[in-house]
Amino acid sequence: MDFTLDEELEAVRALANQIFADRATTERVREVEGSPGRLDEELWAELGKAGLLGIALPEEAGGAGLGLGALCVLLEEQGRHVAPVPLWPAAVGALAVAAHGTPEQRESLLPAAADGSSRLTVALEEFGPADPATPRCTARRQSDGWRLTGVKAVVPSPFGAGHVLVSAAAEGVPGLFLVACDAEGVSWEAEETTTHDLAGTLTLDDAPAQAVGAPGDGAVAWTIERAALALAAVQLGVAQGAIRHAVTYLSERKQFGRPLGTFQAVQHQLADCYIDVDAIRVCLWQAVTSLREGGDAAAAVLVAKWWAGDAGLTVAHRVQHVHGGIGVDVDYPVHRHFLWARQISGTLGGPSADLAKLGAVIAAGRIPE
Repeated sequence: MDFTLDEELEAVRALANQIFADRATTERVREVEGSPGRLDEELWAELGKAGLLGIALPEEAGGAGLGLGALCVLLEEQGRHVAPVPLWPAAVGALAVAAHGTPEQRESLLPAAADGSSRLTVALEEFGPADPATPRCTARRQSDGWRLTGVKAVVPSPFGAGHVLVSAAAEGVPGLFLVACDAEGVSWEAEETTTHDLAGTLTLDDAPAQAVGAPGDGAVAWTIERAALALAAVQLGVAQGAIRHAVTYLSERKQFGRPLGTFQAVQHQLADCYIDVDAIRVCLWQAVTSLREGGDAAAAVLVAKWWAGDAGLTVAHRVQHVHGGIGVDVDYPVHRHFLWARQISGTLGGPSADLAKLGAVIAAGRIPE
């Protein structure tokens, strides 16, 4: 398959790279990581002004209508610069509302999501070895809607978000529900993550909620698949950004009167990194294409997520290694790429869990011809 980007996606890449390069400098990222909110609100506003926050949303919702592929291009550029903005949870939440929400939900939430004046986040994970596709949080139907009870773990960037999309079990099947972040029965506990972002533990005590789609209609699996590919796209950029740091360092640092980059052992390490990054890219776009064409894309998504989680973290390790002692300096830029790679690798289940799920998909014969 030819995964060359078309002119529209190349334009998205160029615009995103320009904004991130100008505003997500090492100094600025360090400054934001030390701030109370841990989010670069100025960068977020700039992305909204440029139309990038709604790049994947339908045009009738105020977006550009370019779909998941454009979002992956944007997220790859974010990962390359490790820019501290909550792009993937906000975008995945908005896409889920666009695909499964009621007309009223779409009208009230999506225009603000597209321009950045309000944002969503997603609560898909729980504590313990729980599969995100089978939540233990429960939803109870009432005459005026739904009530949710349970605990969701590591909700990404919830502080400042207006609504959160929560996966919960309703009448024995998984469903997706919209909850106002400040609703009655909703409480948050801030948790610092590996990437220095502030995540939240969400406790729901009979909290009011609206269903997004009907429980059991596949909205949860749909959202998890898009979240997995969004994370893979960020990881692709993280790995490429790490390699860029390595190339710069190895071409300038000398040993025995020669640049370190001329030593064969170092070249072999970076060659392995290049192969891993190319595999992440190919598997990501194979999965994006499979989702766009319809049908069962579960295997393609799991392969992409596994490559991103396993190979992405391996690249970060190798890059730190070739930096020598400075690679473990927590203030040196490449360390930030390692932290992002580490957290992404374990989000929505780590590589071992992905392989187990892939084995189940293959055993069930869910492999398109």
